[in-house]
Amino acid sequence: MKLKVCGMKFNPVEVEALQPDYMGFIFWEKSPRYLNGVLPSISRKIKRVGVFVNASVEEILQKVTAYGLQLVQLHGQEPPEVCKKLKDLGIGVIKVFGVEETFDFSILKPYQDVCDFYLFDTKGKLPGGNGYAFDWEVLENYPSTKPFFLSGGIGMENIDDILIFLYRPESKYCHAIDVNSRFETKPGLKDIEKLKEFKKRLENELSR
Repeated sequence: MKLKVCGMKFNPVEVEALQPDYMGFIFWEKSPRYLNGVLPSISRKIKRVGVFVNASVEEILQKVTAYGLQLVQLHGQEPPEVCKKLKDLGIGVIKVFGVEETFDFSILKPYQDVCDFYLFDTKGKLPGGNGYAFDWEVLENYPSTKPFFLSGGIGMENIDDILIFLYRPESKYCHAIDVNSRFETKPGLKDIEKLKEFKKRLENELSR
């Protein structure tokens, strides 16, 4: 099980030292975690993910080049055509879907061949960063073999829930756990000790 720490802004070097598998940087100006500046050097072993909301392909490509992004995470209403253009250019694509109890999984089908991962987040007023989890049992109806990221308000108190989920059939294609706001002292400033404890506890439990 891989770990993604998203919403990086103020202390990426400290987070890098924890060696997550992915680090996410938000390029949506309305977000309090919006990154607009120099990004410190980060090991290429940790994949850099750029988070966008309805940005143009040109804007995305500019950020990919400027920040050395290896994947892009599309949080808006981006059509499959945009995903395909990026994927054809050799950029990893994560397409995000907001999930609620009545989520219609048929909307995934047009994206099946044009992205590398799905990311399931809690459907809320904002495109991500809403701070609360959706009912993961909805994923019992997951119809695809596409690997996905599990996101949406995941915090320390969810470790037992994550472990239960990971032993259920619907977790078969869960590629990574994505954490953000529940591990912050303020938007974009990660609580390193809390992240360290979360990662250690998960690794210890999963290695049993």
